[in-house]
Amino acid sequence: MNLRPAVPADSAALADLGRRSFVVKFGHMYGAEDLANFLAESHSDAKIGKEIADPDMRVMLAEADGRLLGFCKLVMTCGWPEHARGGRVIELKQLYTDPDATGQGIGARLMDWALEVAGSHEADEVQLSVWSGNEGAQKFYARYGFAKVADIHFMVGEQRDEEFLFARMMQGS
Repeated sequence: MNLRPAVPADSAALADLGRRSFVVKFGHMYGAEDLANFLAESHSDAKIGKEIADPDMRVMLAEADGRLLGFCKLVMTCGWPEHARGGRVIELKQLYTDPDATGQGIGARLMDWALEVAGSHEADEVQLSVWSGNEGAQKFYARYGFAKVADIHFMVGEQRDEEFLFARMMQGS
């Protein structure tokens, strides 16, 4: 498996993987219209293309044999300033793996990259949101030193999901 930064030509593949991963993990939670609208808005080729081009984002891909296995997005600004404990906070926006490739260390490689970028950016805190019912993801983040700092929510259409804001203070801060 190798990691490489996303380029505009990756937009369609990233959008497809984002949609598939979201539907497999969370699709059962939503009505058809809410889910379709959310996917069209949040995981469109155009939105992904804008994210890749955004100088305040970093998008890293995990690949093997030409196949996209996962991706991680970092926003180099604070997503939840009202909960920030640090002075230079970044957000881990998404860490997705192909549903057919989980358990292969993809998430760990991408998380290692994210924390390395945070360190090189001199971030003193990294924030992320995780669905309150996603215990597997919460355990994964806890292994990397993230802990719950607040209750937040995430809207998918008309449905409000209860989420946890997890954060990790970086060493030396």
